[in-house]
Amino acid sequence: MLKSFNFAAAVTVLGLGLGLAACDRMPIPQAEASPKQQQQEAKQKPEPRPHEGEASYYGSQFNGRKMANGERFNPNSNSAAHRTLPLGTTAKVTNLENGRSVTVKVEDRGPYARGRVIDLSPRNAEELGMKKAGTAPVRVTPVEVPERDARSGRGGESRQAQR
Repeated sequence: MLKSFNFAAAVTVLGLGLGLAACDRMPIPQAEASPKQQQQEAKQKPEPRPHEGEASYYGSQFNGRKMANGERFNPNSNSAAHRTLPLGTTAKVTNLENGRSVTVKVEDRGPYARGRVIDLSPRNAEELGMKKAGTAPVRVTPVEVPERDARSGRGGESRQAQR
């Protein structure tokens, strides 16, 4: 009877030991998404595309006012206002009448005038050659788009826009 008891105890201990060994604490590596899943994910997050419309620039009454990102507007900055591009987006703005381009950073919302697609700082308007006229037809091409709006310096990781 003693031998069978020891045998049963040994089997029980062995079973418990194997059971505990199977409880590995190492994380299970995740498999890469299939190409089909990657395509579906890409479709869910479309990159902003270039678009055309009329640009205007901030009037002097906006100097020093807070923008949507919480910072104060500086007329000599590269700040721009756009209705839909995420805050923190870097974009190339090209004047379609003369071919001049500037690089701006979307830091505010607007413009709110009908038919306008972007408001620029007076400095950028001067560089584009549109300050005297007040408006100009432009192409806005996103260059670098953050994952989410960058508010008060707490933006997401940024990614290069597809061209």
